[in-house]
Amino acid sequence: MDDSTVREATADDVAAIRRVARESWHAAHDDVVGPDAVERAIDEWYDVDSLAESVRRDDGLFLVAAVGVGVVGFAQAVLGDEGEPAWLARIYVDPEQWGEGVGTALLDRIEGWLRDEEADRLRLAVMAGNDVGNAFYEKRGYAVVEEREQELFGATVDDYLREKEL
Repeated sequence: MDDSTVREATADDVAAIRRVARESWHAAHDDVVGPDAVERAIDEWYDVDSLAESVRRDDGLFLVAAVGVGVVGFAQAVLGDEGEPAWLARIYVDPEQWGEGVGTALLDRIEGWLRDEEADRLRLAVMAGNDVGNAFYEKRGYAVVEEREQELFGATVDDYLREKEL
């Protein structure tokens, strides 16, 4: 990721985050839950107001990765309660940038920040059928600690809870 920077997200990044979310969700999840469920997830979880709130949270870190003048990825982590793991709430990269180190740069920054905050574990959820995501987390040392079935906007999906000690 030569020409890119990873920085804290601002409210000005919300439209670009939403665009990357839509493109990456469709690329990673259309075959798992279908495009209609993906659109509903984007509409609910990535609406402008809730993204702006997420960017301003003081119990977490929301980052964007920019190449040139455009946002190509984002990640958000939230600190856990006492004795509980922190959560990787979301990390997505523009599919055209997959394999270019953007996700690794974002996750490295998140993990470093969590260590500074004295978090000892990071947990995340990923759909079992998201091959790209699972391969990424596997390579980064995130082990499956639980398998579960979830309802997602009318689609039933299997997903994994993955966790890593920091």
